Amino acid sequence: MIEFTPNVQKGSAPLYIQLYKSIRLEIQKGHLPAHTKLPAQRQLAKHLNVSRNTVDIAYQQLSAEGYVKGVERKGLFVVPLNQDLFFPEPKLDQSPKEEMPAIETRNRFDFRYGEVDLEHFPYKQWRKYTLESIHRENGDLFLYGYHQGEIGLRKEIAHYIYQSRGVRCQPEQIVVGAGTQYLIDLLCKLIGTEESSYAMEDPGYNRIRETFRHAGVTLSPIPLDDQGIRVDKLYESKATVVYVTPSHQFPTGVLMPLSRRHELLEWAKNVNGYIIEDDYDGEFRYVGLPIPALQGIDHHEHVIYLGTFAKSLTPAVRISYAVLPKRLLNSYTENFTHLQQTVSRLHQYTLERFMESGDWWRHLNRTKTRYKSRQQTLLRALKAHMPDLNISGNDSGLHVIVDTNLQLSEEELIRRAKTVGVAVYPTSIYYANAKPATSQVLLGFAGLSEETIEEGIQMLKKAWYHS
Repeated sequence: MIEFTPNVQKGSAPLYIQLYKSIRLEIQKGHLPAHTKLPAQRQLAKHLNVSRNTVDIAYQQLSAEGYVKGVERKGLFVVPLNQDLFFPEPKLDQSPKEEMPAIETRNRFDFRYGEVDLEHFPYKQWRKYTLESIHRENGDLFLYGYHQGEIGLRKEIAHYIYQSRGVRCQPEQIVVGAGTQYLIDLLCKLIGTEESSYAMEDPGYNRIRETFRHAGVTLSPIPLDDQGIRVDKLYESKATVVYVTPSHQFPTGVLMPLSRRHELLEWAKNVNGYIIEDDYDGEFRYVGLPIPALQGIDHHEHVIYLGTFAKSLTPAVRISYAVLPKRLLNSYTENFTHLQQTVSRLHQYTLERFMESGDWWRHLNRTKTRYKSRQQTLLRALKAHMPDLNISGNDSGLHVIVDTNLQLSEEELIRRAKTVGVAVYPTSIYYANAKPATSQVLLGFAGLSEETIEEGIQMLKKAWYHS
């Protein structure tokens, strides 16, 4: 006789999962006490009008998780368990009750850096190439791939970065990886951390700084001037490896001119070191022509070029890449081919087809136009509603730096903005040594519509000037 009826309904989740969860809950609540014998598979299947296989799989899962145990020729029995582990008694608190804090909701106007335009993402085309990747004839994509990344994608990347950024390389020099931070960690292992000393722009991207630190690197912060990293201070640091963002310095937005680039390349030649060039959003320049990447004017194999699809496509696919100088490629081939590829082959194939078809270029051109329009909307709104503030980093990229000239701290600017549903972000976190002389905040705009940008800036004025 069956003493309980599990809750199983057709048309919802798979029946075996419903059955397993229903019995598990009865055990956890103590409704099926220890040593209770579960119904025979055939009996329960008939009672519930389900297949015996459904009951068998549910029972196997309960057994695997330790809720029941089989006794030979007798059946399955509930294992003794401590119900307090599942439903602990609430602790009695004799202290005065405090008012619960309000649940924090997402800000209506979020000027977060790193957001992308999801409304106009090429869903149709991406879906088409994704479906291609899971066709039977592409079944080998379900197996392990080449450690450097799919050769087809690396060919497309090599063609693209030569056409758009002047990067000169062969597909064999490209290593695909799941994000820039992963590639930085890989480079630290490849270059070494004991004999090489590293340097980085100050201010600079805090996540990269932390990645270096966790890799065991002693990092020298190098100050900037209006042309980018100061090469004289770089010499003083005795560093042999430097990380830079010359096409759009993060976060200041400074563009490194050709003369400073030559100085930096000369430094690398003199110390026989490496420049890690992170071209994280080099596609988006709104004033003048793009300046070629450092790698394209390096004739002595000292530049490691990093690129990503996080800003130009979507961060979710986690596809970034490094272009290794040939002398460093030899070391990689000798010592690091044991590492498995970290990016899904299905995503790599999808991106390869997306680029090969020409859809990538069409998407990129439309995105550039859209982001430029949003940036111009942001600049117009800032100047119209708060003409006294200073704006920097507005020639390219997906964010600007705003200095309000108000006698308010960075924390106060952010707090006041939050009271009216606007999220702005600090710049102080990007500084390793000296902090900015004035209170500044960072505003990203790629993920906001022009209407939202305009309304958000109006609310920001209200928060900063009328609070």
